[in-house]
Amino acid sequence: MFKKIQQLRLKYPFLKIIWNRYFLVLLFFVIWMLFLDNYSYLDHRLLDKEINELEANQKYYKDEISADSIKIKKLQNPDMIEKYAREKYFMKKDSEDIYIIEFEDDLRNEESKKDF
Repeated sequence: MFKKIQQLRLKYPFLKIIWNRYFLVLLFFVIWMLFLDNYSYLDHRLLDKEINELEANQKYYKDEISADSIKIKKLQNPDMIEKYAREKYFMKKDSEDIYIIEFEDDLRNEESKKDF
């Protein structure tokens, strides 16, 4: 068996490099670091992807918080509370009548949103 390996090494010079013990140790080390270690490259890729998602969520929620705080500041005024209640919840005073006008384009847009 050893003679066959020697013949192959003489026939193919690149096998001499591959059978070098330093190369084998380096190869073992690279495989260990890429796949088997607690801090492997694959784990880092997954964690980086998760960090990017969390940062995107953080930006989204900060934007939502700032928009909501602006709405809260506007709703400190009683006139704005009345306007918001009329537009959002269709509230009215006792002496008023409310007519809701819906356009065909609005109905089509709502139907297309329901399809998704």
